Amino acid sequence: MDFKDFTKSYIKDLSSLLEDLDLNEFDKFRTLITNCKSNIYIIGNGGSAATASHMANDLAIGLKRRDNLVLNAISLADNIAVTSAIANDIGYENIFYMQLKDILKPDDILIAISCSGNSANIIKAVQYANKINSTVVGLSGFDGGLLKKLSTIKLHINSKKDEYGLVEDAHLILNHILFSYLLKENNG
Repeated sequence: MDFKDFTKSYIKDLSSLLEDLDLNEFDKFRTLITNCKSNIYIIGNGGSAATASHMANDLAIGLKRRDNLVLNAISLADNIAVTSAIANDIGYENIFYMQLKDILKPDDILIAISCSGNSANIIKAVQYANKINSTVVGLSGFDGGLLKKLSTIKLHINSKKDEYGLVEDAHLILNHILFSYLLKENNG
């Protein structure tokens, strides 16, 4: 397959995955964010950490600087000193949980992003959020893993296993759809 054919195939696959999204779940997410009066914490590893940072930027700063919504959205993947200290001292599975422990409140939102839905550090943070009755929004891929099962709102990209690029692309596109809609909705 040459590059042009590969590109067409990739775009077709990405489009198909997005078309299969449960729009009712996505609308629940939009409603949750629109009405949020508390903190939004966002977590992810690798490419999903980059999406967490991007999402925090769009929700907290992108909307605010346009006199739109004022949201307190924080990516817990952004502080390398904190994450590496926690990983070194008490284990990588604790990097998000320890940042949330005794800080996360029931009215807060935890957005957890994981292609596999099975990353130990994501699951531990989600279990803690569930224990204190926070809302968990899970952005998952592949078969959804534990994250899909444990999430209040399930934004699942039903992909083949190991299609990281497609799932990560889809998650970022969902962020941009939400951000663009909120800009339009609140600015006319």
